[in-house]
Amino acid sequence: MHPIAVKYARDAEAGKLSRREFMARTTALGVSISGAYALLGLPAPARAESQPRQGGQMRMQIEVRPLADPRRFDWPQNAYITAGWLEYLVEYNNDGTFRPMLLDSWQVNDNATIYLLHLRPGVTWNDGTPFTAQDVARNIAGWCDTTLAGNSMAARFAALIDAQTGQALDGAIKVIDDLTVQLTLPIPDITLIAGMSDYPAAITPAGFDAETMLENPIGTGPYLPENVEVGVRATLLRNENHAWWGYAAGKGAYLDRIDYIDYGIDPAAWVAAAMADEVDIIYETAGELVDVFNSLGFAQSAVASSATICIRPNQRAVVEGIRPYADKRVRQAIVMAVDNAICLELGHANRGAVARHQHVWPQHPAWADVPALPHDPARALALLQEAGMEDFEMELVSIDDDWRKTTTDAVAAQLRDAGFKVTRSLVPGAIYRQNWMDYPFSATDWNHRPIDTQILALAYRTGGAWNETGFADPRFDALLAQANAIPDADKRRVVMQQLQEIMTEQAVTLQPYWRMISRHAKPGFIGWDINIAYLPQIYKIGLAP
Repeated sequence: MHPIAVKYARDAEAGKLSRREFMARTTALGVSISGAYALLGLPAPARAESQPRQGGQMRMQIEVRPLADPRRFDWPQNAYITAGWLEYLVEYNNDGTFRPMLLDSWQVNDNATIYLLHLRPGVTWNDGTPFTAQDVARNIAGWCDTTLAGNSMAARFAALIDAQTGQALDGAIKVIDDLTVQLTLPIPDITLIAGMSDYPAAITPAGFDAETMLENPIGTGPYLPENVEVGVRATLLRNENHAWWGYAAGKGAYLDRIDYIDYGIDPAAWVAAAMADEVDIIYETAGELVDVFNSLGFAQSAVASSATICIRPNQRAVVEGIRPYADKRVRQAIVMAVDNAICLELGHANRGAVARHQHVWPQHPAWADVPALPHDPARALALLQEAGMEDFEMELVSIDDDWRKTTTDAVAAQLRDAGFKVTRSLVPGAIYRQNWMDYPFSATDWNHRPIDTQILALAYRTGGAWNETGFADPRFDALLAQANAIPDADKRRVVMQQLQEIMTEQAVTLQPYWRMISRHAKPGFIGWDINIAYLPQIYKIGLAP
């Protein structure tokens, strides 16, 4: 048994580690779920007796967004469509476990520098071609391609990338045989398996072209797209001509047809559709919408998560010839002017927990107890005046929808109360999604990530594809690399404390709360529960027996 997993078991027995985090850490190392429970002296949980019946259809309210190369997906809604035929090596579940999908198993050495990936035997592409280690190696190499604009997978696989070429290091990805790939890292990285489970990590075939993926939907999954009309509707139909590997593995793919219907971003339209029996599942319900769907008799699935919202200034942004948010006093002023509890109450109906602007979840393995900047509106205005920015009018932008709009409204109101000059601007969803990285001062929702360093790498590492704050700090980058190289969470916490202190002192973002995320469905469906990271596990959904 992996020695680090044994230590985790001792920590769990001593009450230093929750069972959920124990499962996340041990399964990421390649320990099977039954093996992880055995370390705790417990039997693995039995499979639920009630399974969905085969057949039927499901209609989900969800935004139907433009498709692209999965590496460039920046919203999980994209992946709900492509998940019908483009699958994942690994999946991450609400209980904290990483479970094999196209992989059968994996092994990680003690210092997380060598990963052995074992493919599931018998998998084929839906054109009959065998799925092999060459496919996995090709995809991982593509994840490392920093020349592809918007490729967020490169941030997840930075340890494998040659800084000079912007591609995978020579010899880092090695095909051992048809069912085995070895990754050899120059520095340890504990996050690779978690990165493989994220929604941009869909496995694509040789010769994949995002422009023609709907015309020639080659994949390993059980469904095919019938039509995709952006902003209107998308349909997946069971691929009757493909011997999907998941049937034999007991994975499901119960439904014959899945319809995604776009009712826009106004929740009133979702409620009207539900009352007219036009939809079966609501992709996400937030804030006061939870009570509305409860009153309609829909069933609720909810989970506490590190999903959040960041109201962030962009340090690189130029407004009227100046960079207003490059001065940390301005950023500190923004943070100190806002009471996070008010944001949670008004923006998310108190469904969640107050945060500290550090973007590290208290339930993450190596979270450090670093205090936030104090809520002090008077000091905030003084800092703004010290920076000579008291007359600067900030334009605060958000998408024009429910909880993101109301949260940003609450921020703007508190900034004004503190003496700031603030203009509020609302942007339609399609326009916001195209430009979310570029606004000088705006609000963006961020999803849950399993490991504490993941979100810091995605959102705040210098030059990252999703670094919307413009934050660039060599010391932060070096500490982040150091933290990624420490498998033991107790030891990593020492470095995480320094990272969180930098986030606080530099006031990189205003991150007011953690979200309890929810989904609602009509009675009669099984397997539709909301995933803690919004991952598109549509093969689990079916009609109740």
